[in-house]
Amino acid sequence: MRVFVTRTSNLIKHNINNFALIHHTHNFNSTREMSQSTAIPKKQLRVRDHGYDNYMEIEKKTRKVLKFQNLVLSEPNQSLPISRLETLARRFGFPRHEAGAFVLKFPHVFEIFEHPVQRILFCRLTRKAILQIEQERHALASQVPRAVTRLRKLLMMSNEHRLRLEHVRIARAAFGLPDDFELSVVLRYPEFFRLIDAKETRNKYIELVERDPRLAKCAIEEVRERVYRERGGDAEDVRFSFVIDFPPGFKIRKYFRIAMWKWQRLPYWSPYEDVSGYDLRSLEAQKRMEKRAVATIHELLSLTVEKKITLERIAHFRMAMNLPKKLKEFLLQHQGIFYVSTRGNQGKLHTVFLREAYRKGELIEPNDLYLARRKLAELVLLSPRKANVDRELVGYRRSRLDDEMGQVTRAYVEDACGDFKGEDDVGGYKNAEDDLTSDIGSEVDSGDEDDDFDNSISLQKTS
Repeated sequence: MRVFVTRTSNLIKHNINNFALIHHTHNFNSTREMSQSTAIPKKQLRVRDHGYDNYMEIEKKTRKVLKFQNLVLSEPNQSLPISRLETLARRFGFPRHEAGAFVLKFPHVFEIFEHPVQRILFCRLTRKAILQIEQERHALASQVPRAVTRLRKLLMMSNEHRLRLEHVRIARAAFGLPDDFELSVVLRYPEFFRLIDAKETRNKYIELVERDPRLAKCAIEEVRERVYRERGGDAEDVRFSFVIDFPPGFKIRKYFRIAMWKWQRLPYWSPYEDVSGYDLRSLEAQKRMEKRAVATIHELLSLTVEKKITLERIAHFRMAMNLPKKLKEFLLQHQGIFYVSTRGNQGKLHTVFLREAYRKGELIEPNDLYLARRKLAELVLLSPRKANVDRELVGYRRSRLDDEMGQVTRAYVEDACGDFKGEDDVGGYKNAEDDLTSDIGSEVDSGDEDDDFDNSISLQKTS
């Protein structure tokens, strides 16, 4: 359910000791003394959403494939022997003789071939994988202006309008920044950024030159404006509300419902607002700061390319953005806004999703960079049987082309030699034709040998 509020403002009227119970009919028919707290519980059990967990299972395979891709692309000829691949894969924790088996599972990404001179097995990327890499590079280069805006907004949310260069570098892929963003983004736009240099890279800072009030607008505020335009005056209760979408199976009890109703109407300071001069000692100020932390993480996820980022990346910005210490417990208090997935790295990696940005495991508003990255996931998920079919089609087209070239050769021989040879040479021409067809047949047989090699690969996969 996607709602901004759990009940309208005229449904709850309470006094000091009594409050009205909310029923599905929106009527008040009984009152009693408040026996439980109507605040959001500090500790909640995580309710799994299999749509996001399945997404992360695919992401786990894609992450490993990317590591092998980088190994192949780092070679001068963009290919390397399988024996060397086995040695280099130990850096990723792959045991001996398992790297080759892993590569064979993804024939649409990696191609195994025999070196024509050394006569050993080599590994290289397929044509589809190379096209996917080019598509991602083009998408990354085309959205650099938007990445500049993301970095400016990210710096505006920090306390002193500056962040460590190392922290931004670690999260560069999530925000759509290129690998050389220090040169192509920070130093290229001196009117926006200032690099505070130091001898060590970890002590370098990116500082915002000037704050732009036009960028101080959160993504949730744009959503609220759309609701205002659609509902008019009836949308007054969404002024400080967030989009709530609880996972399937999440139990919403009556006290939790009342707590959410109160929390949705709680005012808070914008993540782009400077709160250094405010008195934050009161209980009301602390509640507003907690909701401001929710808004900050919401805006942080909205600035990412895929509307998701690991919890460890968010922790890097904790001090600079006034985020709570126990981030996981804090996010679990708001499972209707965020989803924390532990899939992808044996539970060691936590990925935070913005729930309102996804539907059925797909991004609602995809961008070019997201689509390019999902293309690799599609290649990973394609069946190896389809790869065998593709190779058979390529072999069929090649044999058909050789047949057409043979026909052209025969026609050329007839036209060129017809005036010089008589009927006695017909037998010799037939022998030449038999030799030509035998050559074509040998190429077809070699294609069958490739099919046998592919079948052996599939048998190794199944075993």
